[in-house]
Amino acid sequence: MRHRIKGKKLGRDTDHRRALRVNLTREILEHGRIKTTLAKAQFARPYVERVITIAKRGLARAEAEANDAIAVHARRLAASRLGNDRKLVKKLFDEIAPRYATRPGGYTRILKLGPRKGDNAEMVLFELVEGEEE
Repeated sequence: MRHRIKGKKLGRDTDHRRALRVNLTREILEHGRIKTTLAKAQFARPYVERVITIAKRGLARAEAEANDAIAVHARRLAASRLGNDRKLVKKLFDEIAPRYATRPGGYTRILKLGPRKGDNAEMVLFELVEGEEE
């Protein structure tokens, strides 16, 4: 029985799982869309959405209170979750977070593509939902 068991292990130890989550998050934010397995996409989705929410709320609070220290704090939090990649953090705060300023959540989408030829793993397109352009 799976009572009170949360999360997926993906056949990896803790450090490998953590690295996989950070790598998937960085790739989706950098490219906007990646092709991966369903299990990996479902595993990384909450983490990606959380990082975007940190950026979005940091920008909104800094603007509302006219305090740049809040935005700096949010940037540091996001950077720590993205492996301290300055270019990616800049893209997150300058392009991605403002796109979802009025959206209450659900920044990603998972589209099924069918099974992979080699091992029959369910493949998906894991992408960021377009913001204001829709």
